[in-house]
Amino acid sequence: MGTENQGYPNFPARPTSSPFAAAPPPGVPPQSGGPATGSETGFRPFQPAASQPTRPFTPSGPPVAPSVGPMRPVQSPLVSQIPGNRPPPPSANSFPSTPYGPPGGGSFQRFPAPPFPAAQNPPRGPPPTQTLAGHLSPPMSIRPQQPMAPVTMGPPPQSMPSGPPGANAFPPPADSHMAARPGFQQSMPPVNPSYPGGVGSQPSFPGYPSKQVLQAPPMPFQSVSQGPPSTVSQYPPGGFAQHPNLAAQQNMHPSYAPPTSNVQGLTEDFNSLSLSSIPGSLEPGLDRNSFPRPLDGDVKPNSFAETYPMNCHSRYLRLTTSAIPNSQSLASRWHLPLGAVVCPLAETPEGEEVPLIDFGSMGIIRCRRCRTYVNPYVNFTDSGRKWRCNICSMLNDVPGEYFSHLDATGRRMDMDQRPELTKGSVEIIAPTEYMVRPPMPPIYFFLIDVSISASKSGMLEVVAQTIKSCLDNLPGYPRTQIGFITYDSTLHFYNMKSSLSQPQMMVVSDLDDIFVPLPDDLLVNLSESRNVVEAFLDSLPLMFQDNVNVESAFGPALRAAFMVMNQLGGKLLIFQNSLPSLGAGRLKLRGDDPRIYGTDKEYTLRVAEDPFYKQMAADCTKFQIGINVYAFSDKYTDIASLGTLAKYTGGQVYYYPGFQSSVHGDKLRHELARDLTRETAWEAVMRIRCGKGIRFSSYHGNFMLRSTDLLALPAVDCDKAYAMQLSLEETLLTTPTVYFQVALLYTASCGERRIRVHTAVAPVVADLGEMYRQADTGSIVSVYTRLAIEKSLSAKLDDARNAIQLKIVKALREYRNLHAVQHRLGSRLIYPESLKFLPLYGLAISKSTPLQGGPADASLDERCAAGFTMMALPVKKLLKLLYPNLFRVDEWLSKPSADQDDLKDVVRRLPLAAESLDSRGLYIYDDGFRLVLWFGRMLSPDIAKNLLGADFAAELSRVTLQEQENGMSKKLMRLINKVRENDPSYHPMCFLVRQGEQPREGFLLLRNLIEDQMGGSSGYVDWIMQLHRQIQQNA
Repeated sequence: MGTENQGYPNFPARPTSSPFAAAPPPGVPPQSGGPATGSETGFRPFQPAASQPTRPFTPSGPPVAPSVGPMRPVQSPLVSQIPGNRPPPPSANSFPSTPYGPPGGGSFQRFPAPPFPAAQNPPRGPPPTQTLAGHLSPPMSIRPQQPMAPVTMGPPPQSMPSGPPGANAFPPPADSHMAARPGFQQSMPPVNPSYPGGVGSQPSFPGYPSKQVLQAPPMPFQSVSQGPPSTVSQYPPGGFAQHPNLAAQQNMHPSYAPPTSNVQGLTEDFNSLSLSSIPGSLEPGLDRNSFPRPLDGDVKPNSFAETYPMNCHSRYLRLTTSAIPNSQSLASRWHLPLGAVVCPLAETPEGEEVPLIDFGSMGIIRCRRCRTYVNPYVNFTDSGRKWRCNICSMLNDVPGEYFSHLDATGRRMDMDQRPELTKGSVEIIAPTEYMVRPPMPPIYFFLIDVSISASKSGMLEVVAQTIKSCLDNLPGYPRTQIGFITYDSTLHFYNMKSSLSQPQMMVVSDLDDIFVPLPDDLLVNLSESRNVVEAFLDSLPLMFQDNVNVESAFGPALRAAFMVMNQLGGKLLIFQNSLPSLGAGRLKLRGDDPRIYGTDKEYTLRVAEDPFYKQMAADCTKFQIGINVYAFSDKYTDIASLGTLAKYTGGQVYYYPGFQSSVHGDKLRHELARDLTRETAWEAVMRIRCGKGIRFSSYHGNFMLRSTDLLALPAVDCDKAYAMQLSLEETLLTTPTVYFQVALLYTASCGERRIRVHTAVAPVVADLGEMYRQADTGSIVSVYTRLAIEKSLSAKLDDARNAIQLKIVKALREYRNLHAVQHRLGSRLIYPESLKFLPLYGLAISKSTPLQGGPADASLDERCAAGFTMMALPVKKLLKLLYPNLFRVDEWLSKPSADQDDLKDVVRRLPLAAESLDSRGLYIYDDGFRLVLWFGRMLSPDIAKNLLGADFAAELSRVTLQEQENGMSKKLMRLINKVRENDPSYHPMCFLVRQGEQPREGFLLLRNLIEDQMGGSSGYVDWIMQLHRQIQQNA
């Protein structure tokens, strides 16, 4: 990739500096991109061609002091980064694999984005464009650009014709900035000949230090009116110098003659944040508003999808970078995770379906050697009789029934009728050889705690009502099966045979030797026993309303459920209301001693205490039983142990601390209904294949690894995602691209065995800069989050947080080293456009519930439950949890508007900082799991009264938000419902808090404003300064 210019003649070797380089600043001899004599080893000076005619050149200006640092080779961005142009062939003097060389010409070169200037001369005419608040150094695509005339490639003409400014160049916007270097003239807008020279000063942008701007006197062959003044950044003490002989050689080369038109010089293709101090002050001159923030949510990279339109959609598979390194040495310099996030059953938008394919009697078309499924990237040869596998290059025969003639371009005639050859995602109906047993029916088994706390809190009633309301919508009718066990200090089985009018309850009190009475009648077909099931659900809350038993024989109940289900498998839903106290798996109180925090034993509180739970999870996975845990207690329940059941069976944990049906009832109803009615893939296994030379080495999420690369998923749905990391098996990859194929083999609720296949391709590159340009922050953050949570299970929280910071520092330091040679970086923190939000998300991970602070910042159960949840979240949902929405609504509520307002106009996200909150406003905080309505202390009483009714002056912890009989209240409820509908996977509860109501305000909102310092943790500004200091230490 990027090493050949196919379809173009081979050009002679060119100097690494641009042939269109402009005049040097006064007193500095022009130079090539090569280093001065005496520079570091590994870079040799460029020797110009001896056959080129010479041109006299007399520099003017004062002499320059000796060099303070070597100059490295640079490649002109003019030719290699013009959109639509192929990269030039490398010259003999270019160093594409040099560790600190410039980003080379990969196939994905984009025109660099000039960030804002440190300073510039105020040109005549309109003022320069200012930035939008919250964005800094935006890419070129944000500003409209004038179309560029093509630049001819090859040796430059002996004299460049003088024309209108910009005729041969890409005119920068008024606020563009190029770091000045000797031998490069920075382009500026044309100025009046009478524009005064000399030193000028002007105010800088917020957060940027002022710099002096010098204007060069006219060169002997250039009048002031023909070209722009030369804008020069401040040099280091002494400036740069060259060996006189080398300089003389370069002066004779015609390509170093200054052009007579306005040509753009070396630009900065990175974003930067100026972190220097204000002169005479110790305070950093920072403007927090200029810091990058993901106020538009998850931004997926588009260039990749446009380049490979037949790839599967990014909702199914997202690589951490869409440019795969070609060598192990390049991968080791990447420092960020190299891998992917897979969500195989992600929900498709309305009207978009994954095509269903039935190959019929000819069988599924797969590679004989690596078992890859036929996909859009296979090649058909031999007049259509053979096809070459894109992953292992094996040549396979095409079955007679699948044969089609090829057209003149080698494309199958029936391509448009074959979705598997045009779509990146397909669903294939599997024949009988893909089944080890007949497809299982959907099975839902409920294990319900009926001790005193379950009855008193109202949990039993809500669960029974919700299950009954969902019976019609359970997938798989009429094959669906259902069963129940309840327990306190004894186990209660229920015979629901269809011939009965009422269920029969059987009690087993021997917890050490569990047996199952009437095993054939405990799991029944729902359509046949519907009346008995409904009668049981109606009577369940009444049966145990006076129960005073406080014990919980959870372990024996779990074993009994396993004995009932292990013939078929299915989904086991556990409703646990207290700490398991009897029989196998009983647990004890732990974690109430804060002295253990900060010691080497701290992590033991966050892992299962009793091996019983992991062993039961392994057994359940083996027999295709997936477990979801619903935990309700307001006391310690040891979620670390209970959650292990969900972790290893592909399930999830729902946590309702201090459950009360009047408060949490709606949340439980919606989330249980979603769990029961969403489409589920049963008895599934997933494997990801990739091209020769690379493999997936580690997997992160909720599953059991059955072999080195086979994930066992007893029940999987659209709300589950899995992260994985890649490693290179070979020292050097020789292929130009790498292919990935995700295959999920599962049983659909309708009884069909199916294979969901997602295929994608990514280019292989030799340039580290290209890897950074193609990075996907959302995918990287998903992998980092899972790695950090896993580390917290074997190390201290401090170690997990520090590991995240160290990874980000290493990545940004390597990126800085890429550009430190070409640009004067000074006190700036630089980062690629693709990773501008990575530092903030890194801070958000370290402040997230599983990792934040110490024992006082989150309860042990809350920490563990959040960890199990985040391990399974898809990218978009996870990013919203890490950096939630904060928006103001009082102004919108006060405006008269149509009933069907466009809610996108309302939800203008604000930075998560206390300074975003106005005491006269009403704000909504939304992280996908809860909604917090923050009432400012000085909010208009009319608004509060309209929304809360007679309770508007009461303490808001006692007030429930309900729709009032006025337009303002109806607008707000419509907005809240719309927010909930946008992501139905969880039902965010609504909390009300008034400014100054402590500790609720701090707990619900203030501690979640991650850009502020809170409880000893860093704020955004401090975090950036910490990263910058560490990056500079060894840069």
